[in-house]
Amino acid sequence: MRPTKLPDFDLLDGRKVAELPCAEPAYNPPSHCERRRRTRDMGVLLLFSTVFALGMYRLLVAAPSGRAATLDPFTTTVPPELRTSWAQYSPYFSVEEYAGPPRNCRVTQANIIQRHGARYPTLGAGIMIAAAVNKLLSAEDYTDPRLDFLRNYTYPLGTNDLLPFGARESQLAGKVHFARYQHLVSKGQLPFVRASGSERVVLSATNWTAGFSIASHHVYNPSLSVILSEELNDTLDASMCPNAGGADVQTSQWLLEYGPPIAERLNRQAPGANLTAQDVYSLLSLCPFESVFLNALSPFCKLFSAAEFQQFEYSGDLDKYYNTGYGQPLGPVQGVGYINELIARLTGTPVRDNTQTNRTLDASPETFPLDRTIYADFSHDNQMIAIYAAMGLFRQRTAPDPAGPDPRRTWLAARLVPFAARMVTEKLVCAVAGAGGERGEEEEAFVRVFVNDAVQPLEFCGARGDGMCTLEAFVASQAYARNDGNGDFERCFV
Repeated sequence: MRPTKLPDFDLLDGRKVAELPCAEPAYNPPSHCERRRRTRDMGVLLLFSTVFALGMYRLLVAAPSGRAATLDPFTTTVPPELRTSWAQYSPYFSVEEYAGPPRNCRVTQANIIQRHGARYPTLGAGIMIAAAVNKLLSAEDYTDPRLDFLRNYTYPLGTNDLLPFGARESQLAGKVHFARYQHLVSKGQLPFVRASGSERVVLSATNWTAGFSIASHHVYNPSLSVILSEELNDTLDASMCPNAGGADVQTSQWLLEYGPPIAERLNRQAPGANLTAQDVYSLLSLCPFESVFLNALSPFCKLFSAAEFQQFEYSGDLDKYYNTGYGQPLGPVQGVGYINELIARLTGTPVRDNTQTNRTLDASPETFPLDRTIYADFSHDNQMIAIYAAMGLFRQRTAPDPAGPDPRRTWLAARLVPFAARMVTEKLVCAVAGAGGERGEEEEAFVRVFVNDAVQPLEFCGARGDGMCTLEAFVASQAYARNDGNGDFERCFV
């Protein structure tokens, strides 16, 4: 067996991960200072796929520097049209350039919810990917030179855990958010940070706080204050609706459209591999997963054309739409609890919710304060899709068709939930004309929402062309959440 070695990553001060001393972040995950090396081959993955090395990326949590970070060479050498065709497995990118507040307005509160950074495949997906690779490795021969790398290939990936690349995505986000909202921060007014209980989400949160601290030259050092158990009420994880269906019907229908021709081609190029359409999907997904692991383009990416990656991308679009999005009758209701928490923060009033919220935590000013200027929550992609749908973002005139994509669609998983995706709801105060017609005599509260830096139109609350609607109109527009999902939450259980 060939030992698997994580790639070297320079920390933000130029040192290697291995040289970083143990540190004490605000949240010290179990075995924070361990550094473990494990050997893996295909059989180890299939039999022991839940045990993997965590030490290297955990050390990123306390990276002590203020120098700007970079994800090079990966993000500069891989064409954007390829990176953004990986659906929910795309590395983070800004959809648009962030627009500052309008004249006569100032941001007074920022509510951030962010997906964890890049990770290994989940356990189930990892087993299927490994099986597909094993079929290729068992082929009689390779007739296409793009497959020659397989003659000396060892599958290197673990499952579930955050990668160094993903840790840095979260650190970069913390630095960006400090730069953007530093006027909201003081020693007595630090961001309030929560995370859903999965380890990759917790580590993404602590990397974000580290990045925020680094950007402030360690003047402001937020900590992770609340970890929500995914076994209990949790507004940051889509796990509280047992009757909700999934997207298997739609994604399987589309896979049968595009998968068999690709499988036929690969089987000609690798006689004896006997790949199926499902194997094709697994191998397509290995391209982004191995790329973020290597911090370089995986050789598997070269096995597929741009058109084939666009077909893969549509699988992700369908999955998100029909899993917890508008195409799932019990999808949007899974985001209701977070929307009600958001309303409480925007209005400075107690949470009113009878769905996913943890009422004990949300009733305490220690675990759910209402007087902060920055809130940062860390979550998963499926939950963020449910939150978008509960709020009313990204509505489609027609549902995505499992028989084939509409090239004009705006529901694109890569733009909605790439790794480290974020939605930011800003509260602003703007000077408006007073009774005498003079500017600045009165101030009014407004809201605007960004998803991956793209301002959202918020038609549902009568937003202006710049995406701004009054706080009052925004709260009124969220009737679905304020009414606990109009009975949908009860349907999750009966």
